[in-house]
Amino acid sequence: MSFKQTFEQYNWDTVKSTIYQTTTAQVVQSLNSPKKDLQDFIHLISPAAKPFLEQMAQMSHTLTQKRFGKTISLYAPMYLSNECHNICTYCGFSMDNTIRRKTLTSTEIEQEINVIKQQGYDHILLVTGEANYTVNINYFKQSVEQISKRFTSISIEVQPLKEDEYLQLAQLGVYAVLVYQETYHKEVYKQYHPKGKKSNFDFRLETPDRIGKAGIHKIGLGVLLGLEDWRTDSFFNALHIAYLQKTYWQTKYSVSFPRLRPAEGVIEPNFIMDDADLIQLICAYRIWNEDLEISISTRESELLRNNVIKLGATTMSAGSKTNPGGYAVAEDSLEQFEICDNRSTQEIYQLIKQSGYEPVWKDWDTSFYN
Repeated sequence: MSFKQTFEQYNWDTVKSTIYQTTTAQVVQSLNSPKKDLQDFIHLISPAAKPFLEQMAQMSHTLTQKRFGKTISLYAPMYLSNECHNICTYCGFSMDNTIRRKTLTSTEIEQEINVIKQQGYDHILLVTGEANYTVNINYFKQSVEQISKRFTSISIEVQPLKEDEYLQLAQLGVYAVLVYQETYHKEVYKQYHPKGKKSNFDFRLETPDRIGKAGIHKIGLGVLLGLEDWRTDSFFNALHIAYLQKTYWQTKYSVSFPRLRPAEGVIEPNFIMDDADLIQLICAYRIWNEDLEISISTRESELLRNNVIKLGATTMSAGSKTNPGGYAVAEDSLEQFEICDNRSTQEIYQLIKQSGYEPVWKDWDTSFYN
């Protein structure tokens, strides 16, 4: 049994129609409901909810402080490799981009983490392309063993792995795994992923089940906003989270909101999502699910990130580099995408403090298991 069985009970067009036929009365009913469910989430992401954005923002603010206090966790992404065997039409790492590839050696990893540690981080997100012959479980294990000596909280965002491979990484101290379906529109998924292992929709769809069975402490989900209708994709992402929370109830969950950003050789967004839409989606997630961690990356603008601190965010990156070696080793290597908020870690730290919140460097420590 996996999420695939739940997913197959729903039809994309039917869900989309339900979202866009939501009435004002249904939005009001959902806002006033004492316990929110997925039907309420549908109402809150609908066009009919847009006039209620201020009320949703206030509710999101209150619920976030109630559950998480006035804290924002900080993390740094570190790209280990831009090698990739997939063709993805929206990604700078796509195999058909004929730009020099790089995978960090252990010496180069040490140089990178020296710079990141100097900025104050104790929570690091390791990111790679999907190159199974070179950037594989053995490389991940070696890298995690090395990096765990310097960081107490390690998350990864790499290609989908097998359950036993996730178990090996969990035993080495990996705290969280992020995996994005990109889009839940199965019929067009192949168009965005025409070649490579990532073209297997079902294998990717069932990845969070394998992560949950391996006992990883936290699973992060999301969709690439801009590929398909963001409202419909976000419903399926919420459906996925709801299934996982019920099935692997001891695991924590987070959601990210990557909007399609400029990158080498990529397509333009098929569906435009403006800032007001993103704020609505963030608030809808928080109102629906008080326990969900909400992560906002440097893909977003300074203005949006300034405001989202008080609207539901619990985790933010800062001073990010999206290319392997970008902090110290190879600043000109191929980026996965262009970041939008170029402010330094210290500037974001001060912004959080000035907003009345406490920046948190460490999200988790393996000693909590003992």
